[in-house]
Amino acid sequence: MMKTINRYIITAVSLVAIALGAAAQESSSSAVMRRGGTDRNSRRNSTEAAGPQVTQRMEGLYEQTPVSDADMEWMRVIYRQIDLNDDKNAPLYYPEDLVDGQENLFRIIMRLVANNQVPAYEYLDGREIFTDQYKVKVRDMLDRFYILYTEAKGSTEKNPKFTIEESDVPANEVLTYYILERWEFDKLTNRMRTRVEAICPVLHRSGDWGGDAVKYPMFWVKMDNLRPYLAQQEIFTTDDNNLATTTYDDFFANNMYKGEIYKTRNLKNKSMAQLYPDPDDLKRAQDSIQNRLDTYEANLWVPSREELAAKREAEALAAAKAKEEADAVASRDDDGDAIEAVTEEKPVRSARSSRGKTSTADKKKDSKKKEPKKIKEPKQQKGNSNNAVRSVRRRK
Repeated sequence: MMKTINRYIITAVSLVAIALGAAAQESSSSAVMRRGGTDRNSRRNSTEAAGPQVTQRMEGLYEQTPVSDADMEWMRVIYRQIDLNDDKNAPLYYPEDLVDGQENLFRIIMRLVANNQVPAYEYLDGREIFTDQYKVKVRDMLDRFYILYTEAKGSTEKNPKFTIEESDVPANEVLTYYILERWEFDKLTNRMRTRVEAICPVLHRSGDWGGDAVKYPMFWVKMDNLRPYLAQQEIFTTDDNNLATTTYDDFFANNMYKGEIYKTRNLKNKSMAQLYPDPDDLKRAQDSIQNRLDTYEANLWVPSREELAAKREAEALAAAKAKEEADAVASRDDDGDAIEAVTEEKPVRSARSSRGKTSTADKKKDSKKKEPKKIKEPKQQKGNSNNAVRSVRRRK
């Protein structure tokens, strides 16, 4: 009997322990769920309050690791001027105003710089140094270019933030961009790559009395700092497709822009216009630099048999075409010589005929001059006069 009672007691105790353990586990799991749900809600609310942000993970995703100088075989720094009046660069300018969430490039850059989300650096005309020493003070920059602003909420002396109204952003005056390109050949990967290192918006403003607009470079912004934001803005690149299928980041990464070379990094720190004052020499120098950039990688490799055969065929076709053009020019020259020979013979014949005519005329003139001698009218009159005299004498 005692054994049976003890067995029941042990069973009851074990059941109570199991129930208490289950309750404790449920309470702990519910506490974990509540704590996790609270954290998620708080994070979501804070994110919504702060607006869309770029996380460190996104920055690391879009950040390009710079290639070490020891790993590069060749490198060249190119300065280009992008004219927004060119149709190929139009996606950087339009829309001028904010339309359906679409912003042009300058509005994005100006908003990020004013919010102190992206640092800006001084424009030093060929001596760009992207260090803290040469960071732009946004307030001074806005005052220098007469851009109206107000201090944003949460602005401090160490972290100044400014708000610029949409109508006060001079987006229609930024008609040019300067970009800093780096052409690098990496010997580890054996490939050439081109990347835009920095970009500088340029204002075009005329004086009070009109005249030609003066260019005012504003500041440099590193493209690595802009890429996480530019990758979120989709743009139109053609009128044939009304869907925004390209981002600003793709536009620059794929070299979809068009710009002329206005400077290369050199010891004298001179622009192309200073090195080549003559416009024709300047154009030839720009074309020569661009051709070297485009063909540098191809000239490093030994061509394959297929490439050699294609090259020989192209050279043969070019030689045949040149020969046909030369033959055509020669035939035209022969026809022209024949025509000239015919035209030259006509004056000779006319001269001969004219000489013959002049000789007959001379003969006629001579005959006319000699006719009085031949006619000898005075002798006939003399004869007649003798007869008359004789008749008169006879009458007498």
